[in-house]
Formats: sequence, C-alpha cells, structure tokens
Amino acid sequence: MRNIILILCLNALSMLQATEVASYQESFDKLMVKRAEAPAKYSPKEQEIMKQATLSLAESFPNPGVQVGEKAPDFNLINAFGKEVNLTNELKKGPVVLVFYRGAWCPYCNIHLAVLSQSLSEFEKYGAQLIAVTPQKTEKSAEQIKKDAYPFEILSDLNNSVMKAYKLYFELSKELLAVYKKNGLDVEAYNGKDHTALPVPGTFIIDTKGVVRAMQAETNYKLRMEPKDIIDALIKISKEK
Repeated sequence: MRNIILILCLNALSMLQATEVASYQESFDKLMVKRAEAPAKYSPKEQEIMKQATLSLAESFPNPGVQVGEKAPDFNLINAFGKEVNLTNELKKGPVVLVFYRGAWCPYCNIHLAVLSQSLSEFEKYGAQLIAVTPQKTEKSAEQIKKDAYPFEILSDLNNSVMKAYKLYFELSKELLAVYKKNGLDVEAYNGKDHTALPVPGTFIIDTKGVVRAMQAETNYKLRMEPKDIIDALIKISKEK
C-alpha cells in the first residue's frame, strides 16, 4: 500500500514539474544578482539621465497601451524573412499573444522572450500563438531567431505605425541615446540611422474577435507580463467557447 501511495505521489510531483511555467521575475532576479556582483556599468551621471528619462516617460504615458475591452488595431507587418503577416488572418487560427519589445539589444526583452518561448506549449494548449513586434530591422530579427532558436514570428514595425496604434510609441532623447551607445547598446545599429523610436514594452492577449482580453504595458521597461498571467487569460477565453 505504501508503495502505491509513493508511486502516486511521485507521479503527481512529476506532472506538476512538467507543467511548471517559466517565470520572468525569477530570471530577472538572477540577472540582478549577477549585476550586483559585477562592477558598476553606468556612471552616476548616466544613471541620473536614465532615471530622469524613465520619470519623464511615465509622466507622458500615465496609462499606456490599448486597454482591456478595446479592439486591437489590425496591421500588416513584415517578419524576419520578408513575409507579410496580418493580425486579422492570424486571429482566424486562434487567440494571439502580442508582445512589443525594444530590440535584441535589450537584456530585459531577451529574458522576457526566452520565458515566453519556454511557455509556448502551454499557450498552444488553448490554440494561441505568440507574435512579437519590434522596431528593429528584419535582419536583426533574423539574427535573433537564429541565435535563440525562437519558433515564433518576430515582426518589424519600421515606420512606427503599429507602436503608435497600440499607444506605445515614444522617441529616445539624444542624451539617453548617447548613454546607451557609450555602454554598448547601439539602438541605431538595430533600428537604422536616425530611427530612435521604441515601444513601451507591452503584452496583449487578443481573442479571435480581435478584442484585447488582458494586457500589461509598463513605462518601467524592467516590468513584463508573466507567462502565468497570459495563461490565465487564455484559460478564461477558452471557457467562453
């Protein structure tokens, strides 16, 4: 009897581990520990420029992003390999998890994309797919897909129209752009010369009717929507069928 109970407990534990969802916060915390152990990367003056830029952006965007219950703006964008992708057509296949990120140069974006990629099988249980949007050039997205083996679409918003439609668009100040470049984050190398627009990082769960059912958009670029919260939204959508 004890052996049977032990086997059942082990099986239950195994199932729990198999369905454990990746956590952005856990990956973020590990990065912060590594950075705390390393020499300071930014000077006090540079840190102040970054702080002020964050505060200014928060004032400009008190409530960023298309909100829950609103219609998700349709779009046509080119993927990393030159193919046009239309949101309405993709929604015919099932819900879409739409993620706006700054670019492959951004470590927090890379952490978020990695945990989302690890959670794809859970999203797919509810018929959903992940689509990422960035202002970076298609060749940079192709390099990122090859490097990180991402199986989802990465689309380039080269004229900023989709970022604007989703109420996420802003321009980097010259001071912040210079700080980034000095410290190895060359935004123009990814977006193109004089293309210095970025999105406020945002995640939108869109149902097959094109309605935003859950979202998170934060001017603090270190904050991102957790896969668990995305899955909760997808579960809710699936129960309404």
